[in-house]
Amino acid sequence: MKAHVSSILLGVRDLEQSKRFYSEGLGWKVRQDYGISVFFEPDGGSPVGFYGRDGLADQVGTSPEGSGFSGLVLTYVVRSESRVDEIIAEAEKAGATILKPAGALPWGGYGGSFADLDGYIWSLAYSAQGKDQPYAE
Repeated sequence: MKAHVSSILLGVRDLEQSKRFYSEGLGWKVRQDYGISVFFEPDGGSPVGFYGRDGLADQVGTSPEGSGFSGLVLTYVVRSESRVDEIIAEAEKAGATILKPAGALPWGGYGGSFADLDGYIWSLAYSAQGKDQPYAE
């Protein structure tokens, strides 16, 4: 198995609400909407999609119940502190819960984090030392 993620599929409680959060709130463009799942334009990275939480749990053979920190954090790297601030503000306006406001990070970078409507955690970060980051916005 290669060190690569083909796509990221998140189980959500309300597909339409999550679709609005990411498309209207954060500006993501829908690539394919199958009714039971939706995928967004990958814009150079791995495709991200949503599937009903119960259906996705059933598909992979587990329970949809659970709460707290799952150990999964989605990371988004940008090329400036101001872009971190902009995205945190967009997410908050769209209804996200800000977990850590944008600011200096212990390792020397700048970032913040938020939880989307289903509790998925997004970590935003910028590092002045990060010169070779083709994945950064």
